Amino acid sequence: MNVEPIWQPVLLEEESAVTSHREPGEEFLFYRSVAAGLIDAVQDNCSRGAFENMEGVGKLSDNPVTNLRYHFVVTAAMITRFCMEGGMPLEEAFGLSDEYIRRMDCCTNMAEIVYVHDQMALDFVCRMRHLQKNIASSKQVAQAIDYIYVHIMDRITVNELAEAINISPTHLSRIFKQETGISVSEYIRQRKIDMAKNLLRFSNYDFVEIAVMLSYSSQSHFIQHFRSQTGMTPKAYRKQNYLNNWNVNREDAT
Repeated sequence: MNVEPIWQPVLLEEESAVTSHREPGEEFLFYRSVAAGLIDAVQDNCSRGAFENMEGVGKLSDNPVTNLRYHFVVTAAMITRFCMEGGMPLEEAFGLSDEYIRRMDCCTNMAEIVYVHDQMALDFVCRMRHLQKNIASSKQVAQAIDYIYVHIMDRITVNELAEAINISPTHLSRIFKQETGISVSEYIRQRKIDMAKNLLRFSNYDFVEIAVMLSYSSQSHFIQHFRSQTGMTPKAYRKQNYLNNWNVNREDAT
């Protein structure tokens, strides 16, 4: 005889005993950095020990090692999804996730789990960087793209970029346009706006701070570039996309 399940709400602990969860902005920025191939940002996150910092992330088990295992699986799933959205083939993404979860399953302590996490993040981000560079057929354009991703927070000029990879600005401009279909300057603008979108969606930085972080000469210059690339202002973009609309925009709530 089939017995239909009866839904019963889970009784939560007293409010004072419930873990205070931090907003997921930092985690989403990390996932986006992996998917964007931003190796330096991912290395910085790992070196700071962000994954092992359990403050405000939720208690999934009373056992600290088991708790970290569960968070590892969540991280692997999120990185896999973000990288697939970024162009990584489905089987490659799932294959990597499965392999690193198996490796984590063999770990006996938290330090080993953290090490496997960092290896997983670096493996994914390096593969995504390689995908980004595959749009270029020549070594010099690939080097240019690599430089742009590493220095995306800096002010990058065509002359500085050409000097960094040891070719003339004219030659760089010509081969870059041939292989990517857009100019060097336009490519840099697009990548900066991609990073700006991530900061608007997954952080609480204001527009002035984002403009400074991305080395724009002024907030108005940043807004102008953002509008030209997306068709909307940074304020409108954040209102529409902040944390994938999981949270209410604080400015609207006040």
